[in-house]
Amino acid sequence: MPVKRDRLVGHDTRKVLNRFLPVLLLAIAGALGGCVSGRLLPDSSVVVRASFTDFDRARIAFDNIEPYKTTVDDLKTLGFDPTSSNVRLIGYPDNVGRLAPNSSLALDQLDPGIRDCILARLECRVYEYRVANETRERTGSFMLDWFNFKRTVEVKSWQFDAIVAVRNGVVLFRNYGGAPNNERTEREVNPLGPLQGIGSTVAGGLWH
Repeated sequence: MPVKRDRLVGHDTRKVLNRFLPVLLLAIAGALGGCVSGRLLPDSSVVVRASFTDFDRARIAFDNIEPYKTTVDDLKTLGFDPTSSNVRLIGYPDNVGRLAPNSSLALDQLDPGIRDCILARLECRVYEYRVANETRERTGSFMLDWFNFKRTVEVKSWQFDAIVAVRNGVVLFRNYGGAPNNERTEREVNPLGPLQGIGSTVAGGLWH
């Protein structure tokens, strides 16, 4: 009989724990969410070539490139090494379309550097640079985010795109563009929280 009683006591204890443990976890999550909110939420970032910390620094460095004067070694010093990662070499004759997309223009109407690169054919190499940074910060209620009810992500990014034409180790032409400052907010609301995907999963299983 004592053994049976111990078993009953253990069973009752487990029932109490199973009943109140989820409530306790919710209370802890709510307290944490109220105290520190987004600090517990994960952040992420995407960096493409970390030579520059922002668009303006990349632009200032790029402005130091002088056609018919700057060499490939100078490009490396300025942070635009043609041999580094995330630099695309555009082969001939594709570089003609990149440098002179308007085919109706005569050669004498083009920039001297573009004209000399086209006439040099295979001796001219065109490099395409892309320097970018994107950070994603999840904000709002930790509890709502954790249980997948509501997720808010603040996204900030910048992108610097450039093209450089080189012949015999000397820059003939360079140009740049990009997006100095991009900001957006991504919101995702799931009324069913962690159960949101169950319906589609069950439906998919039944369909198959």
